[in-house]
Amino acid sequence: MNNSVGNTARLLWAGLRALLVLTIVCGVIYPLAVTGIAQGIFPDKANGSEISSNGKVVGSELIGQRYDLPLKKGQETAAPDLKWFQPRPSNGLGTNSVNTQYKLILSGATNRSGDNKELIDWVTAAKAAVVKDNSVPGHPVNPADVPADAVTSSGSGLDPAISPAYAHLQVRRVAERNHLDAAQVDKLVEQHTDGRILGFVGEPRVNVLQLNIALKQLVNGA
Repeated sequence: MNNSVGNTARLLWAGLRALLVLTIVCGVIYPLAVTGIAQGIFPDKANGSEISSNGKVVGSELIGQRYDLPLKKGQETAAPDLKWFQPRPSNGLGTNSVNTQYKLILSGATNRSGDNKELIDWVTAAKAAVVKDNSVPGHPVNPADVPADAVTSSGSGLDPAISPAYAHLQVRRVAERNHLDAAQVDKLVEQHTDGRILGFVGEPRVNVLQLNIALKQLVNGA
């Protein structure tokens, strides 16, 4: 009986010591070490890849933003503010219906198959809008030139970047709306086009927030 109690006590003490050691190592030392290394080597990424303009944080280079006009009375969806470069559609986004104390946006994909009628309607409407919005006098947009990312949302609905093709498609409209020369705006797109990671991973891309910040600076300096 005494041996049984003693063995049980030793096992409990060993388990408690293991719990304490693992709690300190995994719950304190490891998180502090990883945080310290991240802050020392990648402080920008560790802090959320924040983007600042005029000394104020205006977003993250990892999360897309909308550039819309204020909602008018009776409108359910805000119209895009066409003086800015527009991001990809965000059909997969949802709203919080559980904790309504906060106004949250839930990211996600549309989860529609390629032959889904609703998805086809979304893409058709988006393509027509892209053609209409970006056609300027003397330079109509050919529907065949509309890239896929202009009419489809990403898996998260929060993609911060667009393809160079979609950015260049918007150049004449943005230039006209801001009373700029199209060549200036086109150069801006070229300056903010990032190539493939390590030269072969992913596709060339343009961060819309960074591009619009540069556009604002160009407009203010024009």
